[in-house]
Formats: sequence, structure tokens, C-alpha cells
Amino acid sequence: MADSLTPAAAGRSIEPVSMTLYEADFQAFADQLGVSFKRYGFAVIADHGLDRTVIEAALDDARAFFALPEAVKRKYHQPGTGGARGLTPFGVEAAKGAATVDLKEFWHVGRELPQGHPYRKYMRDNVWPTEIAGFREHLYGMFTAMDDLGRKILRAIARSLELGDDFFEDKVQLGNSILRMLHYPPVPADAPGVRAGAHEDINVITLLLGAEEAGLQLKDADGEWLDIAPPPDALVVNIGDMLQRLTNHVLPSTTHRVVNPAPERRGFARYSTPFFLHFNPDFVIESLPSTVTPENPDRYAGRAIMAEDFLTERLREIRLI
Repeated sequence: MADSLTPAAAGRSIEPVSMTLYEADFQAFADQLGVSFKRYGFAVIADHGLDRTVIEAALDDARAFFALPEAVKRKYHQPGTGGARGLTPFGVEAAKGAATVDLKEFWHVGRELPQGHPYRKYMRDNVWPTEIAGFREHLYGMFTAMDDLGRKILRAIARSLELGDDFFEDKVQLGNSILRMLHYPPVPADAPGVRAGAHEDINVITLLLGAEEAGLQLKDADGEWLDIAPPPDALVVNIGDMLQRLTNHVLPSTTHRVVNPAPERRGFARYSTPFFLHFNPDFVIESLPSTVTPENPDRYAGRAIMAEDFLTERLREIRLI
């Protein structure tokens, strides 16, 4: 079965790193994070420090939106825009090369920029439903909190790579980042696909809340599927293709998926909240010189690419444009 674990994978797990170590011993935090990312392409961060009231307010609003009639929700779908803002309806997105669509729907919130900002040509205006009071305030509050936390994690990644701690700051501070509020409805026994087919993320790093419900798996280096089962109030963070490319695969972008639940959980919806942290749209991605060695030659020599062009290329591959 595509959604079953092999016995070899069942006993392994990713050791959480506590965010409390960030202030107490930043070097140790960065080292532990770096080891996890180089080994798995994923890390689990316990004690993430995000305000629980901010998280719950955004999740409550997302649940309320997804419970609206389909015709109402569809008013906020913008075909041909790559799903950049508003609703992407159920059954639209698919993993690259997949024969079936994913069993999910989602809402996207992006960065808000002032009129006249040069990056507005890359970033659409957010869409806000009028049916749910507080939706804009709560979801943009969540976007801001995740953006701030992501930049803190990038400082640790920079330290682990022996770059300056601020290396990423001027490359992501106005990144084309996305907060996705995800709804996986209950899954019928004869469902033709899985909640999210095997894929790699496009962006720099992804911060994921809501992975406590079983289903998220990564493909380990030995080819086995490994369950990711974080403790309560933990954050799952994974490397995206943009950072893999920048680091010449020193940090791997690992294949992962969300499999369908066990029979006793098929009647339950799953909600999760990934934040896709992106580079500034005009940042040029090319291998860092420090990651190119005789043992690890440059995989992308002569193939520098602007972040926005890379994003557009990948959105076509997953059928969003």
C-alpha cells in the first residue's frame, strides 16, 4: 500500500531541538539544527514560542472559512494566478509528475507591500473573505509571526554553515513568502489519491504547524518512509529546493508526503499551517562557494537563476499555473 510504513521505518524518529536553546546557547542550537538538516532535510523544533492565541485565532478562522458553502468559497478563487492568494479549491494541486490530484484545499496569505513598491509586480494583493470577522487581522498576524520565526531559524542555519549570522537577512526580509491554511477533508475508503503526494518544497525553508495528526512522512536517504511525529507545540521545519540549490545539496530538500489516515481516523479532517519562506523575488540563486569542493562539485555551474523565475517554473510543474 502506498500509504503504509515499512517495518524498518517504524522505529526511527527525528530528535526535537528546543527553541529555548536559541537564547541559552545559540551555537549548540545551530549545531543540532544543522546536524538534523544535513541528515534528514528536516528538523523538529520544540518549545517554538509562538503565541498560542495567535495560532488558535488563525486556525479558528480557517476552519470557519472551509466550512462555508462551496459556492461562497469559490468567490475567492483566482484562476490562472498560481494560487498565490485566496482559495485553491479541493482537487486542484498535484505533486510534480503525479497521476492524481491531492485531496486538499487551501488558503494563501502573502506579504503586504505599500503602493509603489517595486516588488508589487511579483506579489499580488491579498484576498480577504467578508464572511468571517477578524479573518484579515488573525491570518496576517499569523503570517508575521511565522515570518519572524523563520528569519530566526535562518540565522541558526547561517551559523551552522559558517556564514555570517545575518547572511540571509537582506535576502529574505521582503521575500515572496506564503502562509498556507490547509484543509484535508475526511477521506473516503475508495479515495483515488492521497492527501499530499510525494514532493519537495519549492522555497527556502518551510515551517509547519499542525503535524501532530499522523500522516506526514519523509523519505529517508535509505529510501524508507519515516513518520514525522512531533510532540505538542512543536514546529516541523524542512529545507526547500531553493536552499538546497544555494547550498549545492549540502542541505537536502527531502521528498515528503501526507498519507491517508488509518481507517479509524478517515472520518476526521486534518488542518495544518505551513509557512513557505521565500527569497526576495530578485535574489539570484547560485551555489555558495563554500559548498563547492572536489568531493561536492558545483551541480549548477553556469545556471544561476532568479528566485522568481525558479518559483514560476515550479508552479507550472505542480499545475498551479
